Amino acid sequence: MKKAVIFDLDGTLLDTLDDLTDGVNHALEEFGRPAQTREEVRTHIGNGIGNLIARSLEKHFDDPCYDAILNCFRTFYTENCMVRTDLYPGIADMMRRLSEMSIGTAIVSNKNDAAVRELAEHYFHGIVKSAVGEKKGVKRKPAPDTILKALENIGAAPEDAVYVGDSEPDLEAADNAGMDLILVSWGFRGRRRLEEITASDERGEGLSRMIIDDPAEIIELIK
Repeated sequence: MKKAVIFDLDGTLLDTLDDLTDGVNHALEEFGRPAQTREEVRTHIGNGIGNLIARSLEKHFDDPCYDAILNCFRTFYTENCMVRTDLYPGIADMMRRLSEMSIGTAIVSNKNDAAVRELAEHYFHGIVKSAVGEKKGVKRKPAPDTILKALENIGAAPEDAVYVGDSEPDLEAADNAGMDLILVSWGFRGRRRLEEITASDERGEGLSRMIIDDPAEIIELIK
């Protein structure tokens, strides 16, 4: 049985899409840039907030106000990250059961570190033992650095843990960390896209790669 589970946050544990969309559009409108639809923002999520903002701009990183727009988003979102965010159905029960089984849990996200820690404390107080977000000096996913840091924080080795996510960077990060992976179909990509990316994963040989449709399946898989 696995001793620990490392979770992605957005699209895996929490449906954060509405608050992310509001944050993006607040920053864009502050600088006179066209707003993004909810579905456009969905496609931009997964590689950190810097890429989220760049993908939301016509000139991407070359926009002359890119840094200011990013800082505006970061400030607004950190202060408003729980307005319309909620747990996906079944997540609360699954996390409670992991805690009862003495399975260590941690969150690793490409979201800015302050927001990650605030969300983890609010929704998973007393359950999640470590929450690691994007910050200077630590490479974000798909680099394995934040995952390995979270494992170190909870005293687990990669081979004794499983990583749970919902997107391409999660698959790549699990490969880079040498970890088994569970991808969830209720997140920002959907089952069809997840099947495509797992089928093309040439680096995960010898590692388990599974797609699930219900959080309760995590309990059975780690056993």
